[in-house]
Amino acid sequence: MDSQHWTSSFDTRSSERRAGDVEVIAAYLHKWRCLDSLSNSLLRRLASAAYLEDLDDGVTLYRQGDRGTNWYFILSGEVVMTTCSDRSNNKDASSGFHHHSSNNGPSPSSSSSSCSPLTAAATYSRRLLGRGSWFGDSVLDDSPRDATASTRGPCKLLRVEQRDFRSLWQKHQDELIQLSGNTGSPSSPSSASPANHRKHSHHHHHNHQLPQPPTQQQQQQLHHQGGKRQGQRHHSTGGMSSRQGSQENNNSNNGRSSSTSGGLGIPSRDPPVVGDANVNCAKSPTTSPQRQERNPSVVSTTLAADGGVLTASGNGRSNPSPPSNAQQSAASTNAGQPSTGPTGPNSNSQIAPLNLSPSERAMMMGKVLKTLIMAASSASPASALIRDRKVPGRGTVRHCLVGTEMVDWLLGLSPEVHSRAQASAMWQVLLDEQVILALSKEHQFKDKFVFYRFHEDAEGRGDGPAGRKPGQDAVRDAQQKKDEVISTLTQLAPDAVLKAILRKPTHDRSPDDLEIIYEELVHIRALSHLSTTVKRELANIIVFESHPRAETVLFNQGDEGVSWYVILKGSVNVVIHGKGVVTTLQDGDDFGQLALINNAPRAATIITREDGCQFLRVDKDDFNRILRDVEANTVRLKEHGRDVLVLEKVSANPSAAHRHSASSHYKYTVMAGMPQKMLEHLLETRLDARHLSVRDEDIIRPYSSATDMFLDDFLLTHIMFMPTHQLITELMRNYRIESPTQDKEFVVASKSRVVNFVYQWVTSIRDPVFDETITHSFFEQLHSEVHADARLYHTLREEAAMLDHVQELLGEYRAARQQGGSLATLTWTLPAGGQSVVLFSAVNAAATAAAGNRKGSGESNAASAFSAEKRRPIRADDDIIFRVYCADHTYCTLRQPVNATAETIKLNAADKLGLRHEELVLAEIKSNGEKSVIADTEVSIATCLSINGRIFVSPKDHLDAMTVLPDQEGPSDGTCNELEMFSTRELAYYITLIDWDLFCSVHEYELLYHVAGAQPFRKIKSNLDLFLRRFNEIQYWVVTEICLANTLGKRVQLLRKFIKLAAYCKEFQNLNAFFALVMGLSNVAVSRLTQTWERLPSKLRKMFTEFDGLIEPSRNHRAYRIAVGKLQPPILPFMPLLLKDMTFTHEGNRTLLDSAGLINFEKMHMLAQTMRTLRYCRSRQLLLQPPTPRSEQEVRNYIRNLRVIDNQRILTGLSQRLEPKRA
Repeated sequence: MDSQHWTSSFDTRSSERRAGDVEVIAAYLHKWRCLDSLSNSLLRRLASAAYLEDLDDGVTLYRQGDRGTNWYFILSGEVVMTTCSDRSNNKDASSGFHHHSSNNGPSPSSSSSSCSPLTAAATYSRRLLGRGSWFGDSVLDDSPRDATASTRGPCKLLRVEQRDFRSLWQKHQDELIQLSGNTGSPSSPSSASPANHRKHSHHHHHNHQLPQPPTQQQQQQLHHQGGKRQGQRHHSTGGMSSRQGSQENNNSNNGRSSSTSGGLGIPSRDPPVVGDANVNCAKSPTTSPQRQERNPSVVSTTLAADGGVLTASGNGRSNPSPPSNAQQSAASTNAGQPSTGPTGPNSNSQIAPLNLSPSERAMMMGKVLKTLIMAASSASPASALIRDRKVPGRGTVRHCLVGTEMVDWLLGLSPEVHSRAQASAMWQVLLDEQVILALSKEHQFKDKFVFYRFHEDAEGRGDGPAGRKPGQDAVRDAQQKKDEVISTLTQLAPDAVLKAILRKPTHDRSPDDLEIIYEELVHIRALSHLSTTVKRELANIIVFESHPRAETVLFNQGDEGVSWYVILKGSVNVVIHGKGVVTTLQDGDDFGQLALINNAPRAATIITREDGCQFLRVDKDDFNRILRDVEANTVRLKEHGRDVLVLEKVSANPSAAHRHSASSHYKYTVMAGMPQKMLEHLLETRLDARHLSVRDEDIIRPYSSATDMFLDDFLLTHIMFMPTHQLITELMRNYRIESPTQDKEFVVASKSRVVNFVYQWVTSIRDPVFDETITHSFFEQLHSEVHADARLYHTLREEAAMLDHVQELLGEYRAARQQGGSLATLTWTLPAGGQSVVLFSAVNAAATAAAGNRKGSGESNAASAFSAEKRRPIRADDDIIFRVYCADHTYCTLRQPVNATAETIKLNAADKLGLRHEELVLAEIKSNGEKSVIADTEVSIATCLSINGRIFVSPKDHLDAMTVLPDQEGPSDGTCNELEMFSTRELAYYITLIDWDLFCSVHEYELLYHVAGAQPFRKIKSNLDLFLRRFNEIQYWVVTEICLANTLGKRVQLLRKFIKLAAYCKEFQNLNAFFALVMGLSNVAVSRLTQTWERLPSKLRKMFTEFDGLIEPSRNHRAYRIAVGKLQPPILPFMPLLLKDMTFTHEGNRTLLDSAGLINFEKMHMLAQTMRTLRYCRSRQLLLQPPTPRSEQEVRNYIRNLRVIDNQRILTGLSQRLEPKRA
């Protein structure tokens, strides 16, 4: 039989196996002599339910005291069963662990050794199971494992999950017992009950002598060997791994963690667990830091037989260290300190809840859903979702639900629930909140035949109400709240899914799980400085840790640093001895990294400030391994003894790569390099003579890894490390590579690659390439040489055609720059009334020019300065007309190029105003009186002012004398009556059109100029400035109009208008305006108007609450990122967040890695990812259905001429006059 055939059949989930898969597996199992006595019925049932585990030596399957989840049958190899027991009372040292011996006494193969200094009676007993044996039947009644199971040498095992084995046991109990007798596995019990059967379940006829326990020195040697991981094959979906810890996790029912060996004297990752010596020492500085950090739920110090402290680590290893006097003292005292929360890196799925109790909101949602379930079930009790059910091993359990039925019901409840995955995620939210509880105590909701109960039905507290039909009032109330509940659960579902994935054992994470984790890590600012490769590796090992109670100590000052934490939810206090609380860390902050990297003691104590704190944690061993792996996969090319190019070997398809996959394809990505070497590598490896690397149709979502974006990254960011003049010099050098020593094919390929690069450069970056006049002669020269070479090398004819196209584009650019062309120089004006920059009209030209030097009195008619045509981007050589004021509020009007420096403006204004040039400064005075001096090298001054900001020139020592102009305070009357003339949809439509024109005018390079500073590039970012200004205009427009409405009725009317306007903007995918509107409504001057909000209909209040949740900034705007990730272009994104992402990347990562000029290209890749977002969002044209034309011109003029108050002090004062503070 083809091994690959039965392997792939085993890989299929048991619930998804087809008849053909079952036949293939059954034929494979029938070949094993140890199974030849099975009936065809049992063999087929095994074939449909079992997974094949091909394991290496020393793999721990489960530990004593764990709650079992699998049953095992040994096809080949041996398994060591190790029991730690207390002979003084015939019980294991850990409460609830039971050791059973046969009626004839201990097995000859058993050995014992003292295992606790606190009680000399504690011993190990070990048994060896061979081929044909089976074990793990404690899954029948959910009792704890009575021994630790570890492989001895390579083993092949059949693994059957708990639910499937219970079904097998019910139908084939006698045959399974007979199987154990035939193979010499468990002896046939006198009673067929699971408990009685297990009393004999681990004795068989093999009589191997096991090695004796090692000495302390041998234990230490084993500990050091534990870091060397061994590979293992996986033939089961969700199969087990020797990567970290036991196969069935190390968290027992009482929250205690054990760390046992699978038999001493064999290659093991785990020194033996010892007796029960728990002491409460969570805050003791001498408590073992490894124990305390790796498994915060364990607040105990476990003492080894040699007197050292075995500090249990979360990855299944323990580190013996000698005990201090304080530790020995702590072992005999109980300080009554608060314990920490329940998690370890690979803790059991039966994890303590995330919160102490359900929140009020979660209880409300659970009550609504339960009421609707009961109302639907009252007509047909037999098919009710909530009913008494027979649960295997537990008898009849009251008021149960089944996972699959819960998902089916939720899918039918609302059209907003689109898939089973979404419905499961929504139930996961309630499971995390403990509104529903799993009978198996698992933390992950499963769309399977798994039993759940509502919170109030647990432990018999809901016996009465669960069976009663809810009243009509309750049903009516639930129906009214149904949409709100569905909406809330939909918003919370992605976060719940992420937490469920993070709480899985790391070896159980699927490729899809890893991709979800990676997408989360990308947006955590504490990890922004890490490379993409490191983040993907972190997705494999990063773990979730929660602490339900406040005042929990994560670690103490002076402890060894073994973990690095990132706060997902909540906050912590940083406490230093003698100083107290020195700072507080919030969501998104991290701590513990320096001590982890530098091997230094903890510099402070970390204590949770609130209930329900949640963290991501990276353990030291894993982090160091990642760094070692990255270095091992790093290739460094050197010249003259120094690095010139640093490459990293990565999977060719990271999203599909899995750490157990043996068939991954690899490529080399650039991590750093000298600019010239990176260009050479790009030309040699990413540009094929006949296929462009990135085309228009290859545009993909930001942060996607589906395409190699090296070329695009280089084109978008080269201005930061390789100016255009240097780039074209290197391109020409690479094109003229022809020499007698090079063969013809190489020469032709090199020339072709350069042409492909140039073509891609021009078509991707567009006008900014031609704006650099130095490129014109380069393109003409290259065009001439390519045509000459095409006559010599016929294979370059296609490249010659590409250069013809480049020349055509250059010709079109030159024509557009001529008088009357689309790129001809234009004149813009900055209106005196505080409106945004607009095109200067011929009507106003003479009036504005004649204004001259005079006292400011009045405003120009800004409406006449607007053009109804599509807006053209502002260019650097365009002119702009604006005013410059003196301290006495006199002004002059200047006409300057947009790229004029502040120094030029200052000198020209001084000449017009009659000021001496010495010690002059140019400054912006904002409406709140704030003054900011403008550096002499700044450009595009007039376009980057705040909404009501003005430009002033003054001697340096008179700066404090400058005051705000009267018209900077903004309007004194609202436009409520005018607003009511326009329909809300009409307003949203024209707002979106205007915003779209502004957005499409922003080039990707302007984001770089904004983040890195425009001065080094001598470029403008005026279009980006105006788009950002537009956001502020809309935000303050909302606040201004509401605060200027003098009557309660008008304010309520405006609230309704703006909430509906936000809804339309969201519908049009204008998220920039949507954010501005909602943030305006959330402004304190508006949110404090309680009387106004109380008059708002409840439907609109709920809508606003939903909108407010979408702009929630926690977790780095996770809610927004999830929402926008589901949209298709065209999209108007929330621009301030894109700039925030780029700022974190720029400031958190060095551009130069060394003094020799090695460029950090990982940083360039991260910057380019954000810049590609703009390209993606506008990759399709905006096509909106226009509203019924009623007052188009009036709406356009109104929207383009918004007058606002941007002084928060004035707005708050207006608000307080409208609704004074209540006593």
